[in-house]
Amino acid sequence: MAYLTTHPDVVPVVSYRFGKGATNIDRYIELDGYKAARKAIEMGPEAVIAEMKASNLRGRGGAGFPTGMKWSFVPKQSEKPKYILVNGDESEPATCKDRLIFEHDPHSVIEGVIIAGLAVGAKMGFIYLRGEYRYLLNIMEKAIEDAYAKGFLGKNIFGSGIEFEAVSHTGAGAYEVGEESALMESLEGKRGIPRIRPPFPAVVGLYGGPTVINNAETLATVPHIIRMGGAEYAKIGTERNGGTRLFCLSGHLEKPGVYELPMGYNLKRMIYEVGGGIPGGRKLKAVVPGGSSTPVLLPEEIDIGMDFDQVGKAGSMLGSGGVVVLDETVCMVEFALRTMRFYQHESCGWCIPCREGTDWLKKSLTRVHAGGGVDKDIDNIQYLAENMLGRTFCPLGDAAAMPTIAFVKKFRKEFEDHLDGKGCPYKHSLQHEAVLA
Repeated sequence: MAYLTTHPDVVPVVSYRFGKGATNIDRYIELDGYKAARKAIEMGPEAVIAEMKASNLRGRGGAGFPTGMKWSFVPKQSEKPKYILVNGDESEPATCKDRLIFEHDPHSVIEGVIIAGLAVGAKMGFIYLRGEYRYLLNIMEKAIEDAYAKGFLGKNIFGSGIEFEAVSHTGAGAYEVGEESALMESLEGKRGIPRIRPPFPAVVGLYGGPTVINNAETLATVPHIIRMGGAEYAKIGTERNGGTRLFCLSGHLEKPGVYELPMGYNLKRMIYEVGGGIPGGRKLKAVVPGGSSTPVLLPEEIDIGMDFDQVGKAGSMLGSGGVVVLDETVCMVEFALRTMRFYQHESCGWCIPCREGTDWLKKSLTRVHAGGGVDKDIDNIQYLAENMLGRTFCPLGDAAAMPTIAFVKKFRKEFEDHLDGKGCPYKHSLQHEAVLA
């Protein structure tokens, strides 16, 4: 999937340096790199956090928590070291934005980590890459090495007398470690399973110290906010949803790709104008608005702004920004089954509702799709999913349950068409294979 900048509505902020050779530190500096870190040193911690609050930047990993508020939760005094942790474990199906940042602009992540460290008084940052992104590790490690050589990392960053160190680390290919507490467990060398909260990471996090954990896109945005000012950045988006977002458009589209658009951009326009519409004149059937864990939207529900609040009011979530467009050839029962196979496989197995629930949902969906189900199976699928919600140690159980509930409620007739030995009515269609694969 290529990065596309051909649409006039694209606003390049995070993607400003993409394709411009910014993996080279000298080129990054030519393109205003590390100016924000120097400015942050002059501003001081409280002013930096104030700018972040003014920006209305919300976490780009999926939860959408206000970044400046998260930083302000870190205690000013601590007996234990404080840490900054970059969550680059981009494992949500349909999401591929962080990969482009690491590939094209790794120094923006490093600079964002430095600024976050300055804001909360941390002296150490960890950049955690998804295990399957191991091919990007060389890029990230070279960027860190070059930042040390320039004096931007180390005991005396920018000649300021302030110390800040940074290292990169890769996972082993587990979706679960995208959850922040499981990520910390993994980084500490333990099995990647979630922690019970409270305490929360801002107070007791990595190695027991106060920890700020932000998504890679979030931290790559930070230097731009410091340079342009929080209020100016906020103006690009909508109220309470500042700035831009890297949206990953995939599925049945003429022009799939990753586009940086203002927060609140209309989803219908995103599909039919930015994404070029659906190939072959086929009709739209459904849209997954924010990665596989977000409830599906029907065609009559897509005339909405793509920000955390508006998508939430529509009954779904903005999530990680992975927009999947499904046309009329897609079997929604099979799509639900493919989704559940992923979550069942990726469940860490620590808690029973998720471990057993995802397995039973996969078995039930498999039976229905094959034509071996009865009407009660549909009710049982919905009942099981509803009883998983809010009953797991981490959101993976919810991520499996929420889309399943939406599939059943919005496409029940399609589920019924598979029952009593009928099998899948779409079994002879090949148009949907690229989306379901």
